[in-house]
Amino acid sequence: MTEVMRLANKLVDEGLLAHDEYIELLANRDDEVREYLRSVAQEIATTNYGHDIFLRGLIEYSNTCKNDCYYCGIRKSNDNIERYRLTLEDILQCCEIGYQIGLRTFVLQGGEDPYFTDDMICEIIFAIKEEYPDCALTLSIGEKERESYERFYEAGADRFLLRHETADGEHYRRLHPEPLSLENRMRCLEVLREIGFQIGAGFMVGSPGQTYDTMASDFEYLKKLNPHMIGIGPFIHHKDTPFRDEPDGTLELTLFCLSILRIMFPKVLLPATTALGTIDKIGREKGILAGANVIMPSLSPDNARRQYLLYEGKVGVKDKAAEGRKILDEKLAEIGYKTSTTRGDYKGWNRK
Repeated sequence: MTEVMRLANKLVDEGLLAHDEYIELLANRDDEVREYLRSVAQEIATTNYGHDIFLRGLIEYSNTCKNDCYYCGIRKSNDNIERYRLTLEDILQCCEIGYQIGLRTFVLQGGEDPYFTDDMICEIIFAIKEEYPDCALTLSIGEKERESYERFYEAGADRFLLRHETADGEHYRRLHPEPLSLENRMRCLEVLREIGFQIGAGFMVGSPGQTYDTMASDFEYLKKLNPHMIGIGPFIHHKDTPFRDEPDGTLELTLFCLSILRIMFPKVLLPATTALGTIDKIGREKGILAGANVIMPSLSPDNARRQYLLYEGKVGVKDKAAEGRKILDEKLAEIGYKTSTTRGDYKGWNRK
């Protein structure tokens, strides 16, 4: 048995590795190890969730952001995009479309836009939960103070996505300008957990400055955090950012990381991201076969889809919701899976 296969077996048996062992596994992965971990991860996912794939309807309510993250297409310094904000009526219309096609989770995602006060966010949450009480609501709206998060939870939000992006301080500084800090990002995730949210973290695969060492730190941090959801996807450059000339992340390494994460976290909600489908036409299906069990189709209006571009070439911007759902059902059926019309909560989670 090779050393890398020994490490793969240890990961399967114990659910974690030491820091240097993660580096060794990543650096020396081969076809045999990739397929072994992929098959184990797929089996773990189906053992816990069957062949159901949970859908989250993504509503991109604002592409205005106060931050200037070096990798992001809606960074505040980008003057080449048309900014927009959805009204409450727009958002509720998106929810209606999603509900009609069987979606029972909505994800409110946007840049960190100061225009949307806590009162406004709570009003949106109240309105969605009043109209669709059988649906889960996820927020992906960035770093806030504890009081804000508490208000959002009390208003009815169930989940909060906040990708940590990297658990290595130097790498974080390579990706983000001041005043953003890794310490505050991690503080936010801990606060969200304490309040009672289903929390989601994650990182980009292949981001500028990433190494196997920083990725090992990501796996270790996630093991410590033990989130309910983990979102990873390949880094894809955007032409209007400082990283415009950086190479994109790869499908192969992203799929390998998905399998590792499924083995580490058997019950985690693990998306096959839009970015996977962007770099490979069947990338999301490959993600499902590597252990993922969530897909997040967009419910945003046509003009918003075209302007909410965090990276180049985003797939699905021209798809209508109902049409996209039908195509998704067909693609999943081809690989032996089906979409679920349930909320798709993390097993064992209950609202406080």
